[in-house]
This record gives sequence, C-alpha cells and structure tokens, in this order.
Amino acid sequence: MNIEISQRQSRRDLLFQAGGGLGGIALASMLTTDGLLAGDSGSPAARTLDFVPKATRVVQLYMSGAASQCDTFDYKPKLIADHGQPWDPGEAVELFQSQPGQSMRSPWGWKQYGQSGKWINDCVAPLGECVDDMAFVHNLVSKSNVHGPATFMQATGFILPGFPSMGAWVSYGLGRLTDELPTFVVLPDPRGFAPNGPKNWGSAFLPAEHQGTMIRPHAANPIDDLFPPDGTYINSASEADSLAALTALNRRHAERTPGDSRLDARIRSYELAARMQLSTPAALDLSDEPKHILDMYGIDAPNVSTDAPMNEGEETRYFGRNCLVARRLLERGVRFVQIWSGADNGHPRRNWDSHEDLARDHWPLGRGLATGAAALIRDLKQRGMLDDTLILWTTEFGRMPCSQGTLGRDHNPFVFTNWLAGGGIKGGVTCGESDEWSYKPADPANPTYCYDIHATMLRLLGIDHERLTYRHNGIDRRLTDVHGTVIDELIA
Repeated sequence: MNIEISQRQSRRDLLFQAGGGLGGIALASMLTTDGLLAGDSGSPAARTLDFVPKATRVVQLYMSGAASQCDTFDYKPKLIADHGQPWDPGEAVELFQSQPGQSMRSPWGWKQYGQSGKWINDCVAPLGECVDDMAFVHNLVSKSNVHGPATFMQATGFILPGFPSMGAWVSYGLGRLTDELPTFVVLPDPRGFAPNGPKNWGSAFLPAEHQGTMIRPHAANPIDDLFPPDGTYINSASEADSLAALTALNRRHAERTPGDSRLDARIRSYELAARMQLSTPAALDLSDEPKHILDMYGIDAPNVSTDAPMNEGEETRYFGRNCLVARRLLERGVRFVQIWSGADNGHPRRNWDSHEDLARDHWPLGRGLATGAAALIRDLKQRGMLDDTLILWTTEFGRMPCSQGTLGRDHNPFVFTNWLAGGGIKGGVTCGESDEWSYKPADPANPTYCYDIHATMLRLLGIDHERLTYRHNGIDRRLTDVHGTVIDELIA
C-alpha cells in the first residue's frame, strides 16, 4: 500500500487514498476467517478437523494458590479415622516450607450426591447437585511445588515462561466464532493477578492476536483503553480519522518488517476494538438478566459476619459475576473464557494458598467457587449450551494430607484433582484415583499430567494434539510438548 500523507491533506483525500487499502484489509480479514488467504500464518483454522468435535467452546476455572483436593472433592475416610495421629506414609517426605505434621481430616463434613453417589465436601456443597454432569480426575501430578512454575504448567503445559497458553492454542487452532468479540477472554480475580500475571494467558511465539483479552467485570472501566476518557478532545469522528491514519501508517511499516506478527495483531486489535465498543457493553450489562438467574449466581449475596480476611458473600459475588459474564460471552461467540479465583500471595491471604489456616481461607473461596460454577453448569444446561461447552476446573497442585502447624496444609505436587463437565464429557465418573491419604496416585506408574487433560480437551474440540503445532526456533512446538494421552474414559 502506498499512501502519501502530508500536512495539507484533507480527511476526504486520506480516506480516498486509503480506501483501497482498507478494503484490502477487510478482504484479507474475511479471507483469513474463511481460510482462503495463501500464506496466512495467523491460524490453521482452515484445515479439516481431525475428529468430529463434541465441543466448540471452553471455560477454564483456575484456582490460584493450590486448592486442597482433600477438603473439596477427594474423599478419604482414612484421614477422618487417623485424624490427630502422626502421619507416616512410609517414606521420607520433603515439603515446601514445613515438616510433616499429624493426619488432618477436613474441617467440614462430606455427603454423597447424585446417582453416581459422589462424595462432595460441605465446603463446595453447591456443586453436589451437578456431580452427575461432572467427571473427576484425582491423580493429577505436577512437576513443581512452586506456585509460579506450577501455574505455568497448568496454564501453558510448561513450567518455564515463554510458551503459549491453552486459550491461545485454541484460538490459533480453531479461529474465531464471531467478529464482534475476542476469541479468548480472561476474567481475573478482582483483587489482582495470580503468579506470573498476564503471562498465564499470553500467546508467546504464536501470532500475537491469539493472546487473551482481559476483561474485569467488577471494575468501573472493565477494559482498559477501549473507550476514550471523558472530557477530552476525542470524539467519534476524530477517533475514526485517527484509526484510519494509524492503519495506513502501520500497513506501510508492516511492509518493511515482514514476519513480525505484533504489528498485524495491533492493527487487528484496532479493528476489533471498534466493534467491541458496541458489543462489549451489552455482554457486560446484567440488567436484562431475570432475578432468579442473578440469585442463582449469587450476584447479590450478602456478606457473612466474620473477621476473616475473605468473606463468603464477597467471594460469591466475585466469582458468580465472572461466571455469569462468561456465559454471556460464550453465547455471543467467545470461544475460550478463563476465570481466575485467587490473586497473588499476600498477607492476609487472598488466594487458596492455605499454609496458616485452611478453614479460614478455603471456606469462603470454596463456597464462592461452588455457587458460581454450579450456576454456570445449570445455566448452560438449561440453555442447551452445555453439550458443546467444555468446563475444566484446575489448580496448580494440591495440598498435603498432614497438617502444617495445627490449622494449615503445605503444598502437595504429588497429587491433586481436576474436574470437567459438558462438551462431550461423560458425567458421573471418576478416572484416576489417589492413594488412601490423597498423597500420591493410587497407581504410581500411571499418573495423570496436564498434558493428558490438554490432549483430551483438544480431542473434544476435534483436534489431534500431536498435529496442532507451530514451528519456533527450529522446533515444532505444541501445547502437550512431547507428552499427552487422551483420557478416553472421560469422553461420552
């Protein structure tokens, strides 16, 4: 594109000269969407899927700080029977910041739910009504007991930085469902970021357009820089003129720097931002939701009288709003939504990292999670969307079956729990058990890693995880690295 821009040039002249280029941009965008643009490296979405997909959308629920499997979903009668006795697994145990204490039962009781009879802790009891739609994996293992690397592993498949997130891979592999909203949206905890921050949803070496777009539904300004500030010289006309000029200049620069996806992503972000100015406010506006839906998600849950740093009512409102916004984004064409519970480490605690007092921290977080997640499952199901929406619940690792001090639990990378629902998942099943303490996999020779969960997710989306690759630094990289086995027992 060759556009002459001078100080004397009128807006009409600029638009006349840029018109062909802007039309070409629009055509290129449509050709890319339809997979007809030769040489496009932005997405392989045009290729034929490897399998008939059972899911078209994904919601990832991420519990930052390491949620305790033995106080939520992994019922162990032995911990109840041995409570208060010295814990001895028959081997030396190296913990993150403590010495093994006594066997420690959950502070709360357990009940069986559904036709499957799944045991669910009272901490997350609202999910009990959904267990026949859920599948549990209790033998997950992490390669790190440190929050940052372990969070990376679950979010990107690697314990090191510099690799694309799950959502970026799905965006790259399948492309977008709508032109009005981003393909991959992230809803962080209102209090802040988890360890690694936005790198958890970055695109790394994939084209930059596939990184997650952060939306903060609880904030006065949910999306940074989407709208111009009030009281400035910027108006709709001047903004359109500025975008036209920037597009022309950026395209000229792009011709001189081939192979750099960042500028192309920035140009596409301008185009998407213009459409989002119309579509996003509607997606975030809950005023058209009926009262029974708002109540189901706990949008107006009252605070519970307590002097603890985290409040059950507040957690319910936080997580419930994010889950309801996620449903509204999904039904408007967003393909991957990531919802975070828990911010980075701080004191008093504001995440699931319950070293000091598990009952104090896990109860409000667990009730908030369970209320919002149960509402999301029920709501998607009643709208006919659960069948092709895959929900994945995870955390970076688990917690030990013994006490840290008297009230807390230390890190346990040796076993933890994931659960999945919808999107082709066989509900009411458990695949992979932990041992009698919820300390390690019951079958040490056959643990489950995030690679297996990721491979199963891609399989349900119609993708062979070994074929979704991107060549970087001479290596054909993929989400599952050189690992991963589809867990067939999870698939309906």
